Amino acid sequence: MTYTVAVAGASGYAGGELLRLLLAHPELEVGALTAASSAGTDVVDHHPHLPSLAGRVLEPTGAAALAGHDVVALALPHGHSAVVAEQLGPDVLVVDLAADHRLTDPAAWQAFYDGPHAGAWPYALPELVHADGTRQRHRLPGVDARAPRRLAVPGCYPTAVSLALAPGLAAGLLEPDDLVVVAASGTSGAGRAAKPHLSGSEVMGSMSPYGVGGVHRHTPEVEQNLALAAGRPVTVSFTPTLAPMPRGILATCTARAVPGTTHAQVREAWADTYVAEPFVHLLPEGRWPRTADTLGANTVHLQVALDERAGRVVVVAAVDNLTKGTAGAAVQATNLALDLPETVGLATAGLAP
Repeated sequence: MTYTVAVAGASGYAGGELLRLLLAHPELEVGALTAASSAGTDVVDHHPHLPSLAGRVLEPTGAAALAGHDVVALALPHGHSAVVAEQLGPDVLVVDLAADHRLTDPAAWQAFYDGPHAGAWPYALPELVHADGTRQRHRLPGVDARAPRRLAVPGCYPTAVSLALAPGLAAGLLEPDDLVVVAASGTSGAGRAAKPHLSGSEVMGSMSPYGVGGVHRHTPEVEQNLALAAGRPVTVSFTPTLAPMPRGILATCTARAVPGTTHAQVREAWADTYVAEPFVHLLPEGRWPRTADTLGANTVHLQVALDERAGRVVVVAAVDNLTKGTAGAAVQATNLALDLPETVGLATAGLAP
């Protein structure tokens, strides 16, 4: 059986990556494609790397264009998805790639985003381990028959950081009140809209911090996820940096180790957590993640070490922010919701060199 997928916001980076994955998916078919200011233009004007979509014209985003599809993916700016989703019936699977439905706490939303809280949807990070040993997968439509046919795709930074630290928190090896993350992201994470500070002459040969001091919008999402793993509230200090590359995230995450924790215990906790997960790879000891190795793949590469002198566990995670960090996660959760194999249509091999 083939399912039709409409994509709203198809002219942006996330929309383009989603289209690339859908074109290679044997069970999903590209349906209506919509946009806002780009409506009326050809898809390949924005995504020349997708020549099979030449001649497809972007329609204005609205319920009429999105109706009649099995799946509607919303690759819209933050704050715009809820209005569109309200116009779609409960039987259609709606997948939100923006932040509108990720946070369960309205106060956290209002502190970091503009506008009213739209309510939380099932959070589409299947591999996230909870304190009771279950996975977030068990709370998603297609796995949990009670879950609504709605999916909130995680943010790119939260994907890397949450999967990096969750095993240690769930195993009781990490103190939850001193989690520190410094992560570098490529420029595509800021979206496609032209911004002077993201121009080539400003970015090439330079790295710079942003969102410093606990103000980055992904902070409450990371804390929400890691609290599920720890079984209690956590405190995260998160500092993002901009790297001179188009895509990819490298997150260096550290936490105080519970006294008496050994390297063997640390290694075992991460290995046991992800041994059966097809998209999360704990690398062999001595090999460290590189963003290049996850390029175009729906994978997270991890390495973990115990800094005995400082009494801290260090976890490094690499992920392609547009694939596993956004569009690939959307396809992965869609597979689950449609009762398809979770891995279908998704690559685990990156591009090299």
